[in-house]
Amino acid sequence: MKISEITQAIESVAPLRYQESYDNCGLQIGDATGDATGVLLCLDVTEAIVEEAIERGCNMIVAHHPLIFSGLKRITGRTYVERTVQKAIKNDIAIYAVHTNLDNMAHGVNARIAQRLGLQRTRILSPMQDTLLKLYTYAPVEAAEKVKNALFAAGAGQIGKYSECSFGMTGTGTFKPSPDSSPAIGVAGGTRESVNEMKIEVLVPKHLERAVLTALRESHPYEEVAYELISLNNTNQEIGAGMIGELPESVGELDFLNQVKQKMKTACIRHTPLLGKDIKRVAVCGGAGSFLLQDAIREKADIFITGDFKYHQFFDADGRIIIADIGHFESEQFTPEIIEEILTKKFPNFAILLSGINTNPLQYFC
Repeated sequence: MKISEITQAIESVAPLRYQESYDNCGLQIGDATGDATGVLLCLDVTEAIVEEAIERGCNMIVAHHPLIFSGLKRITGRTYVERTVQKAIKNDIAIYAVHTNLDNMAHGVNARIAQRLGLQRTRILSPMQDTLLKLYTYAPVEAAEKVKNALFAAGAGQIGKYSECSFGMTGTGTFKPSPDSSPAIGVAGGTRESVNEMKIEVLVPKHLERAVLTALRESHPYEEVAYELISLNNTNQEIGAGMIGELPESVGELDFLNQVKQKMKTACIRHTPLLGKDIKRVAVCGGAGSFLLQDAIREKADIFITGDFKYHQFFDADGRIIIADIGHFESEQFTPEIIEEILTKKFPNFAILLSGINTNPLQYFC
């Protein structure tokens, strides 16, 4: 098993292009062409995690939080990051991070929180823009179904919870083969041809552009394939920050906070004043989610569950919503399980291990 095979499996589910601009996801230490003996999954990378990987026979660590967020000017062992990098390199341990690209997936970090809380009818709270393309192409009517099937197989035509979405209309296409052409219809150097063609329109996620165009060319009967690829400003319902959903039944505020504490395994919850009404509509964001507060209010959520709210940010609830800060670690602690499921499905007979170390730097006296 190559390290590159593991990274490709992860990136097929959480493409690197969907990480936030400030982030640093991907392979941070190691040789992608090298062999992997086993993978240790964790939330944070520390010296203790590297030591655990060594002891358990894993030469690759896949973490949620990047060990290296910005460039290191020196590696002298002065900080825990420098010491961890040194230990990993000395022991030939590869380190890979899948952070905000996994946060931004519809089946990523926030979906796991929503699942644990029993939310239904979930959707992205703040969908991303500029992640979609519109592909227009033209094929002989008799070849249109083959072309569409190839495009769908490559990942085109997905709209929210619906796949194989397309639009087609028929018309007349014309072309005149040059003397050095190899036309599927007509003869080289012949007269202008008129063909009954179908115009096919499909959406294409930007990270699948190359794969979809390859599928188009390989499935199309023409030597030269006519197509147009246009960037869209539409929001992508499957990619973005946070998630919102509903409980099966309304629950009292204190009862729901007790459920959150139990299901999210948190020692305590910091929250704004209760509003004296039942909880039904719930917004969530793993990690630091204060930037989504106004989105949660706009979507009429009764409560917003996240981490890392600062003192003055709690005032922004302004009696319109309950902010429930369960802690950064607590909101993301189940993320390694998502990565485990991705890799186990792809490599069922390979050593994929969950770390047994709690890397939460915070302790609570409650």
